[in-house]
Amino acid sequence: MAQTKMTDHATHLAIDTSLCGKVVKLEPNYAEVLLHTTHSMAADALGLVHGGFVFGAADFAAMSVVNDPLVVLGASTCRFVAPVKTGDVVLCKARVISEKGKKREVKVQAFVDEKPVFEGNFTTFVPDKHVLSV
Repeated sequence: MAQTKMTDHATHLAIDTSLCGKVVKLEPNYAEVLLHTTHSMAADALGLVHGGFVFGAADFAAMSVVNDPLVVLGASTCRFVAPVKTGDVVLCKARVISEKGKKREVKVQAFVDEKPVFEGNFTTFVPDKHVLSV
């Protein structure tokens, strides 16, 4: 069976993958990010993972699917549909659902063992220059 070549990853190259996950699949208009949760992500003694880590992985998936070095997040709406606990492996699946000029709308769904835990819509923009450029 032939293996599909992953598209070259071109954005957020300095991100800490231990906190935001690692790109495991990248195709035109589709990306997957895998986050291995750890005890340092726990919000309480029972091991509930702070939602910011799941959101961070979903955001990274949204940036990765756009895959432009200058892509930034403009807005998002999301909901957490099930808890994530330390030790869970979260798979974020991102798909570009529309593109108009510099704007890309991305849908991200996250799963633990195929069970949905998060869903969100991300509005991204690809500016002409880095947002921190003067």
